[in-house]
Amino acid sequence: MKKLIVLLTAALLLHSCNENNPIEALQETKEYPTAFELGNGNQTATYKEVIKFYKELSTDFSNIEMEEIGQTDSGKPLHLVSFSNSKINWNSAHEDKIKILINNGIHPGESDGIDATMMLMRDLATGAIEAPENLIFSTIAIYNVGGSLNRNSSTRTNQNGPEEYGFRGNARNYDLNRDFIKADSRNALAFYDVYHKINPDIFIDNHVSNGADYQYTLTHLFTQHNKLAGAAGDYLHTQLQPQLEKRLAQRDLPITPYVNVHNASPVMGFSQFMDYPRYSTGYTSLWNTLGMMVETHMLKPYKDRVLGTKAIMEEMIAIGSENVDLIKKVRKKSFNRFEKSTYYVLNYSIDKTQADTLDFLGYEAIIRKSDVTGNDLLTYDRSKPLNKKTVYHNYYKATDSVTIPDYYVVPQSQWKVIELMRRNNIQYEFLTKDTTLTVSKYRIANFKTAQTAYEGHYPHHDINVKEDVVELRFRESDIIIPTHQPGMRYIIETLEPTAPDSFFKWNYFDTILQQKEGFSTYVFEATARQLLKKNKALKREFDSLKKIDRKFKQNNYLQLDWIHKRSLNYEPAHLNYPIYKWNK
Repeated sequence: MKKLIVLLTAALLLHSCNENNPIEALQETKEYPTAFELGNGNQTATYKEVIKFYKELSTDFSNIEMEEIGQTDSGKPLHLVSFSNSKINWNSAHEDKIKILINNGIHPGESDGIDATMMLMRDLATGAIEAPENLIFSTIAIYNVGGSLNRNSSTRTNQNGPEEYGFRGNARNYDLNRDFIKADSRNALAFYDVYHKINPDIFIDNHVSNGADYQYTLTHLFTQHNKLAGAAGDYLHTQLQPQLEKRLAQRDLPITPYVNVHNASPVMGFSQFMDYPRYSTGYTSLWNTLGMMVETHMLKPYKDRVLGTKAIMEEMIAIGSENVDLIKKVRKKSFNRFEKSTYYVLNYSIDKTQADTLDFLGYEAIIRKSDVTGNDLLTYDRSKPLNKKTVYHNYYKATDSVTIPDYYVVPQSQWKVIELMRRNNIQYEFLTKDTTLTVSKYRIANFKTAQTAYEGHYPHHDINVKEDVVELRFRESDIIIPTHQPGMRYIIETLEPTAPDSFFKWNYFDTILQQKEGFSTYVFEATARQLLKKNKALKREFDSLKKIDRKFKQNNYLQLDWIHKRSLNYEPAHLNYPIYKWNK
């Protein structure tokens, strides 16, 4: 009876204290456990559970906002969830705030970040973690919605938990972490809306690694600092990365750079992964965002991986909050560094003249005979941990560059290119009347094409171009894109055909690689005879080629085609790249 009286008295007191603030009373008594916490440490939340969790948080806490943005290939939108102690106005630059964007579930089988971010967002909302006043912390709840809904227990062949998870391919079987430039998926278009809405200072994409075995649960894959370049690249390499490593070490959570090696022991040395713009951090670096992928180790227990991912995000919040002024400054410097530049570096290779040395925590690698194949098989002996000085090649050098024009000229017929420029906040102007311009144009001289499909394409590589200056007539409503704007790097990386992830590489302009008009040999032969008769230099070149090329000499069509391509009958569109450079 006494116990009942005490409970009733406590309930009355609680009601009295909170009768004017029922939401506060609810928050004091309500808990927000995740599926991961409710399980045995080896479960991840389903798509429905994730969305329900965030909807509940946004309903109960004024410091949590949740909104639907765009569409994905699954037919469902992206859900953007944001935390801030003050009302977020996305129309403001928020120069006094550190803006951090988290991407989760791009590969839904790599679900560590999904569960870690749910717990972190709750802890920020409830005050379980003291949140900096200058923080705006946002997450895409699950980026690959279609893959998350395609739940299974077997496709992550090498991974130690969770028990069930989503599939790597999205609703149309795209690997979305290869799609940020080519934008085949609606997911990528929705990501553009999210990214440019926030303009994050720091971007983190949460993953799980594959490949070699070693002692670390956590690895980081920062965007390549030489490619990011400028003040932002220097800060990321010399301050941000070391600070994160130090802070995690203080929590007894050692971390190492992403182990970019397969079928070899990492203690023999390895190189930094180059994140081209097809990848999330490669894309975000085009706007000088400090990008990092978290790569937890596939063989470590799921619970350790999730808690480690949460710890990384907590430390990045602390670093960002403490260094917000410096981070804003280096980003601004990186935007401004091209104001007087005339060249832009397109491609890089590993600089073998310099490297860092890691105290790498690995395992002894052994070669044994495979019981299945009977051949040598590399494996690791976990009973023999080691700490070895390991060479880490994380410096890259420029291999080629292009001149930066005042403008790119894009004919209105290239509507897909124009639409992607618009979706990426690229400023452009329309020609108000038909206009003749002196422009530089490219002709595709050589290229190779992949023989197997890669993410819905047969990409080109080893691309060489010939550049000429010509006068061309452009039509009213063709567009001109000024290069000196915040999105300059996106413009150049997509429109220069020799760039590593250019639109040309991704088959946007394959129609120029095929001739649309031809000739019949018996008809064109008379014309060819007259051309050689009138043009002595052409005749000498033709005769010389026949002498040195037996195949050419014995093939009527090859000879006539050679002449045809040097005649007025040859169509000008063939191999001529339909984007132009103009200096006003």
